[in-house]
Amino acid sequence: MDKNRFDEGLEVRRGVLGADYVDKSINNATDFNRPMQELVTEYCWGEIWTRPGLPRKTRSIINLAMLTALNRPHEIKLHVRGAINNGITKEEIQEVFLQTAIYCGVPAAIDSFRIAQEVFNEIEMEKENNK
Repeated sequence: MDKNRFDEGLEVRRGVLGADYVDKSINNATDFNRPMQELVTEYCWGEIWTRPGLPRKTRSIINLAMLTALNRPHEIKLHVRGAINNGITKEEIQEVFLQTAIYCGVPAAIDSFRIAQEVFNEIEMEKENNK
């Protein structure tokens, strides 16, 4: 493992997905899944997300579209929150999912809309609880 790339990836991963979520994933890793956590952090976040060619906002938009196409609800939920952290608005997320309805299928887009609404509701509840 490249320690520098891992550390850079960990910083980006925390910035996008939230430190609590990422630290929990890393700290709860078992001997079985720890290599996957390390791989994702080092290569996905450290090698790709740190590249200068695309801003984080664009990477988030791409992720939402790809995850909808792949029908990965857990990852969609995670990356909707990440997209918001990267400055994407609800309206932009809506447009991404409308676009995916045409190219990935209406059922996939409907699931993504439903999941995004769950995240929006959770964020609103978090805001209310922090008042």
